[in-house]
Amino acid sequence: MPTLIPISDRDHVQGPPGAPLNLLEYGDYECPYCGTAHPIVKQVQQALGRNLRFAFRNFPLVEVHPHALAAAQAAEAAGFQNAFWPMHDTLFAHQNALEDANLLAYAEALELDLERFLRDASSRIVRQRIAVNVESGTRAGVQGTPTFFINGEMHRGPWDYENLLHALLARLPSGQGTPAP
Repeated sequence: MPTLIPISDRDHVQGPPGAPLNLLEYGDYECPYCGTAHPIVKQVQQALGRNLRFAFRNFPLVEVHPHALAAAQAAEAAGFQNAFWPMHDTLFAHQNALEDANLLAYAEALELDLERFLRDASSRIVRQRIAVNVESGTRAGVQGTPTFFINGEMHRGPWDYENLLHALLARLPSGQGTPAP
């Protein structure tokens, strides 16, 4: 039976820890579907505000996306310099430019320490962190990207804005408020 590892301090998270709604995405920076989902998640975050905690776990599909692992490593390395989310957004904004030179240019644009970035991106700890995400996703039943979990349950429906927002609102405990229109 699939088992999801709950969101924890080891995850990259946006939103308050006590939020009544948790949205977890397993994603791949080179996946065009994840690229489509990225602005949708941003819209959902804006609509739900403090009612939502969002976490992203790298799940690079290396068999079909040759730059996905390097992009995931770049995001994780940026995270060591408190720039995971800016790198995350940059990678999705430039999905068709994920060569090593591009990744380095993004790190430079984010004003990261480039020597540290390169060292961290190729480190065992970054590779292990990504491997743990992939293993946890596989255990939870992830077979492709993006895969979303809402409050620990796999979201099996469409993930366009209206459907994802509706699925989240359906799990909002009564009395927790409603999002802005």
